[in-house]
Amino acid sequence: MKTKKFERVLIALDYDQTAQNVADSGFALARTMGASVILLHIISDPVYYSSTEYSPITGFTGLSNTVPWQMDNIEDLKKATQYYLDKIKQNLGDDTIETHVEDGDFAESILRAAKTTKADIIVMGSHSRKWLEDIVMGSVTEKVLHHTTLPLFIIPTKKQKQ
Repeated sequence: MKTKKFERVLIALDYDQTAQNVADSGFALARTMGASVILLHIISDPVYYSSTEYSPITGFTGLSNTVPWQMDNIEDLKKATQYYLDKIKQNLGDDTIETHVEDGDFAESILRAAKTTKADIIVMGSHSRKWLEDIVMGSVTEKVLHHTTLPLFIIPTKKQKQ
């Protein structure tokens, strides 16, 4: 039996505070395999980023003071997103990490990016409080899982009860 070598790990990140944990886990996996890393963020609905319910990105609470959040311009949102990915890349400490900002449907964009970057595995977080239930009911993770031929490494990101 021939063993497949994973050379490219695609890590799909959102703006949740747990994104750094997903990036750290995916990066550790890539390092273990000697693979390169691609960080990906999908912009699906620009209105979400301008809502009053929107919270600071991944613990970078100073970000809103350093990046202009003019949501009437998608290019400004893409620049802010690129800044966000660059900060995560910096936290991981590897200049060889690629970053990609895409827009569109979350699942479709992740699948498309996996194909265009020639990823060998996709790493994603799952925020569900009822993880299995949400997988069955149609989350982004479920859509990616059912439409990819690549392995999917899912990192549970729900808060643990103390």
